[in-house]
Amino acid sequence: MSSASRKWKFFYALVACLSLAAVAIANPAPAFAQAAGAKAAVDGAKAQGLVGEQGDGYLGFVTPPNPGIAAAVNEINAGRATVFRDIAARTGVTPEVAGQATAQQLFGQIPPGQFFRLPNGNWVRK
Repeated sequence: MSSASRKWKFFYALVACLSLAAVAIANPAPAFAQAAGAKAAVDGAKAQGLVGEQGDGYLGFVTPPNPGIAAAVNEINAGRATVFRDIAARTGVTPEVAGQATAQQLFGQIPPGQFFRLPNGNWVRK
């Protein structure tokens, strides 16, 4: 396969991945199936600047978490991992690429004052 052919295949897979990620985000049940308590805990932690979105599509800790926040983040990240594997299986990309594509969409939805992590590992407040 030529380099140009691989690039186009990657491009089309990425577009498909972004489309599926948009559907998963817009219609979170069951794609991002999560307990209401975990979502509420993470939403609160995001608003306080304790948790943020990362470039890999997962939530990360801006500051060291307490056990309750850590459990909520782990629950949501486990659900996201399932979604990324499903997207990857349907589009031919890796789960990592599916997560990265989802992260790009999530970054655009982050409200002012919340954090996201740059590829260099630094946290930035939007």
